[in-house]
Amino acid sequence: MRRKTILVTGSSGYLGSQTVAALSKRPDLLVVALDVREPSTRIPGVVYAVADIRAPEVDAIVARNAPEVVVHLASIVTPGKNSNRAFEYDVDVNGTRNLLQACVKHGVKRIIVSSSGAAYGYYADSPEWLVESDAIRGNKVFAYSCHKRLVEEMLLEYRHSHPQLEQIVFRIGTILGATVRNQITDLFEKPKLIAIAGSDSPFVFIHDQDVIGAIVHGIDSARTGIFNVAGDGKLTIFEIAQRLGKDCRVLPASVVQAGLWLLKKLHLTQYGPEQIDFLRYRPVLLNTRLKKEFGYVPKLNSAQVFELYRQSRQSQPHAQP
Repeated sequence: MRRKTILVTGSSGYLGSQTVAALSKRPDLLVVALDVREPSTRIPGVVYAVADIRAPEVDAIVARNAPEVVVHLASIVTPGKNSNRAFEYDVDVNGTRNLLQACVKHGVKRIIVSSSGAAYGYYADSPEWLVESDAIRGNKVFAYSCHKRLVEEMLLEYRHSHPQLEQIVFRIGTILGATVRNQITDLFEKPKLIAIAGSDSPFVFIHDQDVIGAIVHGIDSARTGIFNVAGDGKLTIFEIAQRLGKDCRVLPASVVQAGLWLLKKLHLTQYGPEQIDFLRYRPVLLNTRLKKEFGYVPKLNSAQVFELYRQSRQSQPHAQP
């Protein structure tokens, strides 16, 4: 039996490592794991390649392995302390361009890209529920949001100029799982949660295993397109605080902005006053198209995903009740 070759970028990351593990269990697939660093552990049968997503070596890796499908997960979600905007742009945007060029050059049939609900941006006039036909307006002040928008604009250009490269673009909600740590979970770990006056700060969650399930479905399915990947329903910041057994302090926007400005000036946080929009204008993703057109139904809704996260958090030694 001839196996289908799948190349996964960002394979050492939180989502990438789990995706590689899941795909490696399939006898009909040959998995090529690409990352900028050597893996800490290796799965038997997986082909490992080390290269910066921006580097010329990516072209050679694609040429040598001839994948039918590329799963592109490499991006900077949580910047390190020494990171800067130019570096993040180079990895997120130029790295994607480098990969797309290699895919077209070497006849890759399909690329599955992990975008984000952040591509829609954080705006007061966003609809209550965002659908895939809504404009992507990723905020310039938020590197991750801006870069996801720029990548999606690049993908649109490629759909017109290189239609032979099929695309699946997943706009993913806030990922939660038993061991996930990100900017959002950092907020939930605070002794008290902060709410902005006049905003419920709604969140849509998706289980990490449902994201992997959608990726696997995208490899097997003939469907292409753009899909919001989120669980059913949403939770407000007040509902989240209640579930965590914590107080939720409601502060005027001006107070939060001033506090963020001061903390950043004192180098006590990497976030500035613009971060207030990240807190109060959350993109809320409707998953109807994912279920009805793409054919993948998340196993857990937003509330169930959060409950799983809460329970796993309490079972960890460092977790606070």
